[in-house]
Amino acid sequence: MALLLLADPSEEKLRSYLPASRCFVASCNGGVVGACVIQPLGSSAHELMCVAVDPAHQRSGYGHALLKHVVDLFRESGARTLQVGTGSFGYQLAFYQRHGFRVTGIDRDFFIDNYPEPLFEDGIQLFDMLRLTLAITPK
Repeated sequence: MALLLLADPSEEKLRSYLPASRCFVASCNGGVVGACVIQPLGSSAHELMCVAVDPAHQRSGYGHALLKHVVDLFRESGARTLQVGTGSFGYQLAFYQRHGFRVTGIDRDFFIDNYPEPLFEDGIQLFDMLRLTLAITPK
């Protein structure tokens, strides 16, 4: 749970979507260093609810490897899209865009309406959530 809270600071929200989701982990020397949670939206669409990598292992390729594994796995299962919601700036947005996700919508005031405390990224308060989608093409 502590690792997932790095990506979504609301334990209540995490616990609300975990039962209907699949969790994938990245490990190093027998310890979990990364995790992501995927929730089905339908037969061919899924939402990436969160991706988290332990700060000591960030920028070491674990997030990339985890996301690539998940995309390949869902491609093989017939999925056509993978969606994610993230803040409107910051390294998370760049991470998803580097992996081919494209902005497809904006949830205005999402972080104000869905979290009891203000959330900040690099000293700037988060207000809007960007919705991004990755089109998964069959191999």
